[in-house]
Amino acid sequence: MENQVLTPHVYWAQRHRELYLRVELSDVQNPAISITENVLHFKAQGHGAKGDNVYEFHLEFLDLVKPEEEERLNKLRLESQGSPETLTSLKKGYLFMYNLVQFLGFSWIFVNMTVRLFILGKESFYDTFHTVADMMYFCQMLSVVETINATIGVTKSPVIPSLIQLLGRNFILFIIFGTMEEMQNKAVVFFVFYIWSTIEIFRYPFYMLTCIDMDWKVLTWLRYTVWIPLYPLGCLTEAVAVIQSIPIFNETGRFSFTLPYPVKIKVRFSFFLQIYLIILFLGLYVNFRHLYKQRRRRFGQKKKKIH
Repeated sequence: MENQVLTPHVYWAQRHRELYLRVELSDVQNPAISITENVLHFKAQGHGAKGDNVYEFHLEFLDLVKPEEEERLNKLRLESQGSPETLTSLKKGYLFMYNLVQFLGFSWIFVNMTVRLFILGKESFYDTFHTVADMMYFCQMLSVVETINATIGVTKSPVIPSLIQLLGRNFILFIIFGTMEEMQNKAVVFFVFYIWSTIEIFRYPFYMLTCIDMDWKVLTWLRYTVWIPLYPLGCLTEAVAVIQSIPIFNETGRFSFTLPYPVKIKVRFSFFLQIYLIILFLGLYVNFRHLYKQRRRRFGQKKKKIH
């Protein structure tokens, strides 16, 4: 009895000048691919619909394949587990879900604060922390993922601006607000959280659409424009929060320490806060410069004219 010839699943697609064939085999070994006149020959060992076997097929084209055109059929590829296309799809799916979660989190904060502002007016300024802090903690802890993604090359974002924003926001949230109850009832908390969430409800949807290769012009313009007034305002509100916390840290002595013998000098945490204020505005310069370059690359070429 003759051995049965096993044929793999073959998917066909084409454009005006290109032909794509996808052979559904995994763990492919010893593939033999050749073209004679108008016939494509394929034979390989791999795992397909009938398990691990030798699969082959012959595909006849309508016209002869020119010898110089044979190399242009390089779009024929074996799709195996872990192929670049699969990894790209997984990466896009992962980034889409991350940005979606962050968008929902910051949207909840923004909507909650906006509704409370309309209902309670200025009264809402003073209990913002107790109302939305848990969600802000979640979103800011999750934002560590962005810096990791930039570091390991999952995204093309530069590491330094991402790290500056991560450390700056988390310092304000966890140290200035989180450790000092006296700061949690101040109006500055409202303005810091509101500016942060306003920036992110435009940034994360933009990244979501980028993951699925969509470009909504209005959202793109907002993503590359709203930071112009909001980043300096955010930096200013964070500086106000730090300045307001200095006398509280001096009074409580929290995070202050005394150098060992024989120096025995007490180093107040407020000293580091004053240094941080300088770093804060240097970080603003770095991020502002980075975002300005992004905006110029995105919109700058529209000014070119054809003579």
